[in-house]
Amino acid sequence: MARGGKDDARSMSGAERAAVLIFTLGEDRAARIFSHMSDDEIKEISQAMASIGTVGSGVVERLLFDFTEQLSSTSSMMGNLESTERLLAKVLDKNRVSSIMEDIRGPAGRTMWDKLGNVSETVLASYLKNEYPQTVAVVLSKITPDHAAKVLAVLPEPFAMEVVNRMLRMETVQKEILDDIERTLRSEFMTNLARTNKRDPHESMAEIFNNLDRSSEAKFMTALEERNKESADKIKSLMFTFEDIGKINDQGIQAILRVADKAKLPVALKGANETMRGLFTRNMSERASKLLMEDIASLGPIRVRDVEEAQSHLAQIAKDLQAKGEITVAKDNQQEEMVY
Repeated sequence: MARGGKDDARSMSGAERAAVLIFTLGEDRAARIFSHMSDDEIKEISQAMASIGTVGSGVVERLLFDFTEQLSSTSSMMGNLESTERLLAKVLDKNRVSSIMEDIRGPAGRTMWDKLGNVSETVLASYLKNEYPQTVAVVLSKITPDHAAKVLAVLPEPFAMEVVNRMLRMETVQKEILDDIERTLRSEFMTNLARTNKRDPHESMAEIFNNLDRSSEAKFMTALEERNKESADKIKSLMFTFEDIGKINDQGIQAILRVADKAKLPVALKGANETMRGLFTRNMSERASKLLMEDIASLGPIRVRDVEEAQSHLAQIAKDLQAKGEITVAKDNQQEEMVY
């Protein structure tokens, strides 16, 4: 059975059981069933359909037997986002399908404000900074105070202060205005966010490869290159390794040093070349640099897997900072200037 699927009917939720049954009925019959459901019921079952993965034939048979002794199946099936969307399109209009799939792909939450609470402050602030301060004030007044505080901290300071002033002067917001803001958020922000959440499987695999130890990574990559060189090359281009830190400029290295685990830094550099060590030490004070080199020298013999784990820690920090736009990794070993 494929990893991430279901291999025990007893452990499945009611929505998952219903999802399996609907898939076995075929698209036309399933479409007629959906036409009798409410949006909430469709969303709940669609969520299960989109995430259930591979269901073995034995499980399908067990569930069908539970539903009725007159139905049975000997084949496996795959439930995913694409098949779910195709099925919904058979009976629902385009706007309803888009809304339901947006809820499945996008952040969780029953209301728009619940959903915004599950969007990272960086992503939300990046969108809101282009809106009118009054609109942002309404949005921040509707989400939780702790999340609103995080968003404010990320917004440009003059803009954030204008939003604060608007929030202080804001009276009760008319329902029509709230509805208009919700429609805009749904049609523009959430829809775009849902689209970006359609991840290329190569991205997911690159993350998995990033977390393998070096020997396992090399083994799998070699095998993949033999079977599918195009996919192997794409995964390589998406991976972020410790060596890629060498493509980051001094400001970026300083950003990494601010958040790196101080205990893991000497371990990571113990297995690094002089160039990589120099990249870090020249971005530290003279005293800190001296202490770091003393720590590296005092480590003595160290296990390779400990070094690789520490180097992966630094690589992950760099990757996270890159995703937030705080650092840039130059391509082809060309350093790039930074704007802060």
